[in-house]
Amino acid sequence: MFPSRRKAAQLPWEDGRSRLLPGGLPRKCSIFHLFVACLLLGFFSLLWLQLSCSGDVNREARGQGQETLGPPRACLPEPPPEHWEEDASGPRLAVLVPFRERFEELLVFVPHMHHFLSRKKIQHHIYVLNQVDHFRFNRAALINVGFLESSNSTDYIAMHDVDLLPLNEELDYGFPEAGPFHVASPELHPLYHYKTYVGGILLLSKQHYQLCNGMSNRFWGWGREDDEFYRRIKGAGLQEQFKVDREGGLNTVRYQVDSRTALSVGGAPCTVLNIMLDCDKAATPWCTFG
Repeated sequence: MFPSRRKAAQLPWEDGRSRLLPGGLPRKCSIFHLFVACLLLGFFSLLWLQLSCSGDVNREARGQGQETLGPPRACLPEPPPEHWEEDASGPRLAVLVPFRERFEELLVFVPHMHHFLSRKKIQHHIYVLNQVDHFRFNRAALINVGFLESSNSTDYIAMHDVDLLPLNEELDYGFPEAGPFHVASPELHPLYHYKTYVGGILLLSKQHYQLCNGMSNRFWGWGREDDEFYRRIKGAGLQEQFKVDREGGLNTVRYQVDSRTALSVGGAPCTVLNIMLDCDKAATPWCTFG
């Protein structure tokens, strides 16, 4: 029988004494160490990323340029550019829509508003302000957040409920030069008809909203935040109903933007901000359920 060619021409890496990979490292040890090195590299990369983000400031007082250190938070990707109509001209409108779990209405609202404003040649972008924390709904604080997050690219805002759709083409959504303009005025709103009502749909320039210091962040749950905002606009108290929150507003809203996503709903572009509000339970214990 002929001797095995395999034995006669044994390859170097098959020798028990010289079972080596290129570079001179033992085969088994090199694979194991390479695996461990990859794990350690991934771990330290994630640790470095977290530490680099934890030094971010919490934008609790962006309205007045103040920055205070906040709790560590995850790094957010660069926000996608907002969609603006290229053939439109004039001031830019941010449609701020406070939102929580009303998806059927949202699916109707976004395309309707986009086409309505496009027909009017109004440059606009819709911001869905989705509250994702575990506190009670806070419409006013969400509008404050929407103002802060959109103010660099817009000239005026529309505080807009998701369940109100403009059907009359004559409704004015233009820039409110003379002052706050109430689109859903008491004589037009289907439910609220008292003279001081400013909820539903209200247009304000950025400058006027800043002069009011935004809205109060103390109204957890539904209702009354727009009545308090009326008193801010007028600059008078009407103390017999309830006190005006003269300290809170844009400069005190505490929040984190968990994510920022550009979406298209029925062909209409919008931006969804997942917002986690923070509550000072000592000052407003009613922010929690029960």
